[in-house]
Amino acid sequence: MDWIHPLAQGWDAALTAHNLAFALAGCLFGTLIGILPGLGAAAAIAMLLPWVHALDATAALTLLAGVFFGVQRGAATRAILGPAPGTLTSAVTSIEGHPMARQGRAAVALTAAALGSGFAACVGLAFIAAVAPLLSALALGLEPADHVALMVLALVGAAVTAAGTRLKALAMVVLGLLLSLVGTDASSGAQRFSLGVPDLSGGIGFVVLAVGLFALSDVIHRLAQPGERSEVVAGEIGGLWPERKDAREAGPAVRRGAVIGSLRGLLPGASALGASRASYALEKRLAGEFGRFGKGDIRGVAGPEAAHSAAAQTSFLPVLVLGIPLNAVMAMVMGAMLIKGVQPVPPLIATHPQLWWALIVSMGLSQVMLVMINVPLLGLWIRLLKLPDRHVFAAITLLCCVGVYALRGSAFDVCLMSFFAAAGYFLRQLRCDLVPLLLGFVLGPRMEAQLHDALALSHGQWGTFVSEPLSAALLAAAALLLVWGLLPSSGRRLAFLHDAD
Repeated sequence: MDWIHPLAQGWDAALTAHNLAFALAGCLFGTLIGILPGLGAAAAIAMLLPWVHALDATAALTLLAGVFFGVQRGAATRAILGPAPGTLTSAVTSIEGHPMARQGRAAVALTAAALGSGFAACVGLAFIAAVAPLLSALALGLEPADHVALMVLALVGAAVTAAGTRLKALAMVVLGLLLSLVGTDASSGAQRFSLGVPDLSGGIGFVVLAVGLFALSDVIHRLAQPGERSEVVAGEIGGLWPERKDAREAGPAVRRGAVIGSLRGLLPGASALGASRASYALEKRLAGEFGRFGKGDIRGVAGPEAAHSAAAQTSFLPVLVLGIPLNAVMAMVMGAMLIKGVQPVPPLIATHPQLWWALIVSMGLSQVMLVMINVPLLGLWIRLLKLPDRHVFAAITLLCCVGVYALRGSAFDVCLMSFFAAAGYFLRQLRCDLVPLLLGFVLGPRMEAQLHDALALSHGQWGTFVSEPLSAALLAAAALLLVWGLLPSSGRRLAFLHDAD
């Protein structure tokens, strides 16, 4: 029962006006970005990374969590109302949501998506609260060799589930690891890969890399595409609340989606996309010939949105307990934690229990806020759907440049960010997934430190990684996963995970 006092402290911290304001700001900003075409949660969080330096750890993580969840709600709104889904994940919602909107039932679809998402988020949070203490106890017993093996397995999993060919994904992992080596070696003090540039002696900043690769490169990618617009469903949107028949159909779909998403969020890759598609496929199969799938079935909206939301919640668990991000958004959350001096290992629940519970409570409050601001502000979101993209992208570019420059007052950082933006766009054109690169960059320093510790404890014996049962099992699993991922048939099986954005 020693968790009761930290929980009470977490409630007190989360319910302060300061943190509530940042939770609301994150939800609003995330919803705005989600409504824009092609800019997902990774880009939204990357934009705000330069600004979290001025916040305390609780406010920073609360803000980023609100943005993450807000992007999901905004993307669902865009998918239902049109003109086109902004991300592949929201495209699952648009299959049934947009036909409902054309039938004058847009508000019903939006309400079902919002309420189903909020319920599933609560299920995901309950799952985290129940499982985290158990995983935390296990994580505290891990040796340095076990940590190295676990990170190798995570990177291999990221490469196997990435978009594009496995060889390209593995190359992105290696590139990320190499970029993490730039700067001064902590053990010897020697310069590595700094090319004699004084500004690189401290290494490449995580914020500079993330903003360039995931925010500005997204802007370039969108501007390079021809603008295709169709009419937004802005006429008769129907009643706000679902009918009794809709509620009877949507309720079970939401519950099933919450279970699917809670489990799928613990796996690497595009967990939300996989959860949404799995939920949609299940609901379509269960409906059979009695369903209206393809013509506007509310189960095809409520189920995938619930799965999406639950997966987003539980995807926080590996990074908060094990310090292992499994997707780009969680890598940026981990980067924000490191910026604020919060080490996720040992587990956050053991080292910073008040911060842990404050974050859990804030995530729940963010879902309540999203339900309160999305459906009532429907008219505002419809107007934003008609906003010219070029104006928004100009504001995003300015926000990124000012934020990165404000970190150190360095024009070199802005130039380096621009280089990574161009490199990110070039890699996208080569159909390379940037997520493995970011994960390699984030995990690189920690993997190197744990590697040094493991070798120091074993007096330089590399056999320590295969002599201990757990590390040997994890490395064997990584090897098997890599071999399986390189098989031609595995690419077809994992095609549903690939987010083309």
